Amino acid sequence: MARPHIEPFCDRDISFKNMALPGFRQGFRYKMLSLDTDTGACTMTVQLDGGYKQPPGFSWSELELLVIEGEMNWGDKKVGKGHYFFAPAGYAMPSISTQQGCLLLMMYNTGEPSLVESDRHHPLCRVDRFHETDSYNDIPWALGNVTKPSVASGCLIKLLNYNDRSHALTFLYCMTPDFWQDNISYHDCAEESYHLWGTSWMMQFGDVPTGGYFWRPAYINHGAFASQYGCIALGRTDSKLFNHFHYNPWSTPEENQLRSAARIAQRDPELYKWIIQYGHNHPHGPEDFEDSMLRIGGSRNERQDQHHDHSHDHDHAHDHDHEHGHSHDHDHGHSHG
Repeated sequence: MARPHIEPFCDRDISFKNMALPGFRQGFRYKMLSLDTDTGACTMTVQLDGGYKQPPGFSWSELELLVIEGEMNWGDKKVGKGHYFFAPAGYAMPSISTQQGCLLLMMYNTGEPSLVESDRHHPLCRVDRFHETDSYNDIPWALGNVTKPSVASGCLIKLLNYNDRSHALTFLYCMTPDFWQDNISYHDCAEESYHLWGTSWMMQFGDVPTGGYFWRPAYINHGAFASQYGCIALGRTDSKLFNHFHYNPWSTPEENQLRSAARIAQRDPELYKWIIQYGHNHPHGPEDFEDSMLRIGGSRNERQDQHHDHSHDHDHAHDHDHEHGHSHDHDHGHSHG
């Protein structure tokens, strides 16, 4: 998911825009939180005005939807705050309407927002993947051990969706009052979060309030963490979530990336061979790898020598301007599909 680093950001600071794409009715207004300019995949907060009605139809993109506030009619079923839907691409959703209006979080994962009027699923739709749940009432909170190693006690998880191919996750998480975790972490995956209620704090980025959002590419330091009164948020990753914990706030994404590669080479040499053979997001090449690890202070006991036939350099500079007024200039040493 080729989206720039957006953090910190709060959707309360921007105004809604009218949706102008084909298929959407008047009364569908949105705030763009993040956008993949290559595919059109995006995350939006959406306001459906009172009286809004939308006919049955499907999207060409995989869609996730969470009701933030208000009530919505999903066909003959009325759903409220905390209700979650996962609709695979081509899944014919029933008519959608709202009498008083509602606020939604909508995530188009594989393409731009689209709506094709139809009461039948697309022939190639993986219909079995559709699911829905009242996430606030039907799923119990569990210890935050969906991630490895686990986070500090006081952070709880409700798993909403798991992709068995990419290992991508969608989940609710909460921090209990006076939550505190004093270390710093980074991941091999991109992650995003939207604060549904409450405020948390991160050392690098300050307070994340209600409506606070981030899209964070891989290998970016974040933490320590705290929440005085607690918070509830929706979180997502684009692949397996592994916590690399440390205590150096000044390490760069490139250094974090190299350390992650060294740990994979030590922990799972066969996986490491697969990564470098198929052009994943880790740099490689024996001289380049060894010299880089020595430069950032890695010991030879932390590494295993690997012999490879080729190497790649993945240093790309991207400058992105977003319609909510932020310009982000980043050098990325990785890419996610």
